[in-house]
Amino acid sequence: MKKVAFYTLGCKVNQYETEAMLEMFENRGYTNVESEEYADVYVINTCTVTHMSDRKSRQYIRRVKKKNPDALIAVVGCYSQVSPEEILDIEEVNLVMGTNDRRSIVDKIEELNTESKVSTVDDIMKVRQFEETEITQTNGKTRAFIKIQDGCDRYCTYCIIPYARGRIRSRNLEGIIKEVKKLADNGYREVVLTGIHVASYGKDLDEDISLLDVIKGVSKIDKIERIRLSSVEPILFSEKFVEEICKIKKLVPHYHLSLQSGCDETLKRMNRRYTVSEYEEIVNTLREKIPNVSITTDVIVGFPGETNEEFSKTLAFLKDISLMHMHVFKYSPRKGTPAAKMKDQVDPQLKQMRSDALLSLSTKNFKKFAEKFSDTKLKVLFEEVDKDGMYEGLTDNYIRIKALSNIDITGKILEVKIKEIKNDYCIADVIL
Repeated sequence: MKKVAFYTLGCKVNQYETEAMLEMFENRGYTNVESEEYADVYVINTCTVTHMSDRKSRQYIRRVKKKNPDALIAVVGCYSQVSPEEILDIEEVNLVMGTNDRRSIVDKIEELNTESKVSTVDDIMKVRQFEETEITQTNGKTRAFIKIQDGCDRYCTYCIIPYARGRIRSRNLEGIIKEVKKLADNGYREVVLTGIHVASYGKDLDEDISLLDVIKGVSKIDKIERIRLSSVEPILFSEKFVEEICKIKKLVPHYHLSLQSGCDETLKRMNRRYTVSEYEEIVNTLREKIPNVSITTDVIVGFPGETNEEFSKTLAFLKDISLMHMHVFKYSPRKGTPAAKMKDQVDPQLKQMRSDALLSLSTKNFKKFAEKFSDTKLKVLFEEVDKDGMYEGLTDNYIRIKALSNIDITGKILEVKIKEIKNDYCIADVIL
């Protein structure tokens, strides 16, 4: 049996697409091995959000070719889509595929030899239909990510992804339900609805359908106990949307609302389509309507033109609003985006200082949030065992929990009680 290894960079959508391609290879008789092991085929599923992710892809390509000089190397994903010629020029690469037509990857691989140099990348802006792929398992994980949408029409000034993923394309609701049912039958209890811009689901479809219809449809599947949304824009949470999601008991009380900046001037330069006050109003509404809700976010520091005063506004806003956790990114210019050409690029040391300040605040906020549940029984879906032998998982409101157990509790939803709060997780006792 031939061996295939995947190396995946980037977002949850990429992770889903890797799982789907892996199943295609396995269905054709290939054995999956870890990314650093000897394989006959290496597939690199790339991200292109930053130059660093591009560099990681190139480094991996050269590294794995040394493991097996006769291996075939395929590079797919966002980096491939925006820079196919650059990747095909890498000596070791045999196949370049973009962000569409991954269903043919096994056929393409089996047509090649080690001397082959083939690119199948086409104009993603001309693609109008969602590419249907599906998974029935997620490589041993207990939470399943379900891709329901592709493409983005937001064109934030710092982001290359609309050019890599193309126009909004929504998946047929019937296909989503069918896939989730298969996963539920295979033992999965939590699904995460994900996409490039999930909030835009349905806008390209002829029928009157939205993300809310997807959530409601998935909630009717008996064996699914938890539904989670991936990152969404805050403007999704209209009064009607919040009113409806409050009725869906399986939808967990955790929302990742992308912020990027707590300063209106910076948001405007980013081409984000909300204000700080609108964001705050949505957060307050969610906290008022949904008990124990947790809200996490993304923040970019050092965006071009971000003055000390603008960053101070962001820091003050985030202190005041006290979100449970923040992913903090130091702005990195991305060729092909408007922001890369903007004046007043911020000094790297200043970016680091601002990042450190927000990360410190995020740690404080997590501890403050977790303390509210120190005397409460919490339900955790245990997903894996960490390097120290502790079972690890998430509460419904996204508190990461680690616990010891004498029996295997992977894949089980069990009650726990927190006994110690760390910087970004809690140690707990399992209540059996």
